[in-house]
Amino acid sequence: MATFNRILIANRGEIAVRIIRTAKRMGLETIAVYSQADRGAPHVRMADHAQLIGESPVDKSYLVAKKILRCAMDFQAEAIHPGYGLLSEDPSFAEACEARNLIWIGPTAAHLREFGLKHRARMLAQQSGAPLPPGSGLLEDTGQAMREAEKTGYPIMLKSTAGGGGIGMALCSSSEELKEAVERVSRLAQSNFGNAGIFLEKCFMRARHLEVQIFGDGLGDALSLGVRD
Repeated sequence: MATFNRILIANRGEIAVRIIRTAKRMGLETIAVYSQADRGAPHVRMADHAQLIGESPVDKSYLVAKKILRCAMDFQAEAIHPGYGLLSEDPSFAEACEARNLIWIGPTAAHLREFGLKHRARMLAQQSGAPLPPGSGLLEDTGQAMREAEKTGYPIMLKSTAGGGGIGMALCSSSEELKEAVERVSRLAQSNFGNAGIFLEKCFMRARHLEVQIFGDGLGDALSLGVRD
């Protein structure tokens, strides 16, 4: 049973709509935030309250934590649901919510620091002995990217460490393609996730995507929700 009555959804689009629908079924009051581009979006109309937080680019609205926190205080929210993407994997945002006595509906800041950045998750998986495709750590510049790609072998996938949903990824089959992609992917990563960090992995052209989803309470109890193909 929920220990709060008013929840702010720090997201947009379908993600926010699904959270609002569930919250309403639970009898919770909802607060939406939106950018200039989303004035007429469904999540804005569905919520009990809605607040404009900035211009259309996400780095001027949905990625500005202080604007979302100010909105939460103004509307006396008791909990924040970040959805996925945007600030959902930012440990400093989770900590800022908790510092204001807002219930954070998501992984702890410690877990986010350990697993939120893909290059860090790769390193932890490597330390545990999990099989991984060849790849790199964070890349400092184009020159390092070229050297790492030569060691890994083409084709490679250039990835944003903070990315999700396919944003901030580029398939590169040659050094020319990689050279062109480094700055572009880094720029996309910065504008969409507030983190320009990138790394690369060997790309397998014929592969299956399997996900094992884990749900836990942060106290040591966890269960697998099955495998998605």
